[in-house]
Order: sequence, then structure tokens, then C-alpha cells
Amino acid sequence: MTDLSQDQKRDLEAAAFRRLVEHLRARTDVQNIDLMNLAGFCRNCLANWYLEAAEEAGVALSKEQSREIIYGMPYAEWREKYQAGPTVRVTGSH
Repeated sequence: MTDLSQDQKRDLEAAAFRRLVEHLRARTDVQNIDLMNLAGFCRNCLANWYLEAAEEAGVALSKEQSREIIYGMPYAEWREKYQAGPTVRVTGSH
């Protein structure tokens, strides 16, 4: 395994995370339920993990704010524009 400094590792992980978030923002055709069924996580999971990381770092952030960071817009707006069919509640790692 390549020896990376902690800063390099952090920067590369952050870049990969940003690319994942941008990819999910662009793929509005992919529903959260599909992600959950196939991958075991969805956009809401990412938002929750982001919120947990903020809390661990002592950064004040609301659930709505963390979702807006991941979705690129308010969650209610994303649901209205892109969520197919009736609202589906997913349980599990949320």
C-alpha cells in the first residue's frame, strides 16, 4: 500500500466524496430506494453520516442542512422535482 500522509489521505478521501456527491446529484433518475436496495445506502444515509461527522467535530448543523449539502438543494425541493411515485419511507441504517 502506498504510504500517504494523513493530510494526503484526508484530501483524497474528500475529493472522492465530493465526486460521489456530484455524481448522485447528476443522477436524479436514480431513486434513493434503488440505491438502498442495491448498495445498502442512499443520499439520506450520506447526509446522516455528514451530520454525524459534523457533530463529532463540534460543528452545529441541522438534518435539513446536511441534506441540502448532499442533495445540492433543499430536500423537499429535490423530492418534488425528482422522487418518483409516492413518498417511500426506507428503514435500516437511516
